[in-house]
Amino acid sequence: MKKLILVGSLVLGFAGLSFAQTTPAKTKKPATTATSATTSTTAKTTTTVGPTKKDGTADMRYKSNKDAAKAQTTTPPVHTKKDGTADKRYKENKSK
Repeated sequence: MKKLILVGSLVLGFAGLSFAQTTPAKTKKPATTATSATTSTTAKTTTTVGPTKKDGTADMRYKSNKDAAKAQTTTPPVHTKKDGTADKRYKENKSK
């Protein structure tokens, strides 16, 4: 009787391992997602002062682009919450 239970548990154990070793079938992505990905990258382009990279973003190796980036940045809020966002209870952080 013990041998029968042992053989039965081994058969069920090996059957379970055989299912665990199969790999899922790979599915091909439709062509529509590839075109939407290329349009999203072209939508990110911005106007730059100096030379640009192939994807249209500013090439930060040039001084003219660095100066333009510094001019666009705003001063960070003085009072912030724990998550890093501006605390709107203070006057300097409220939008005008």
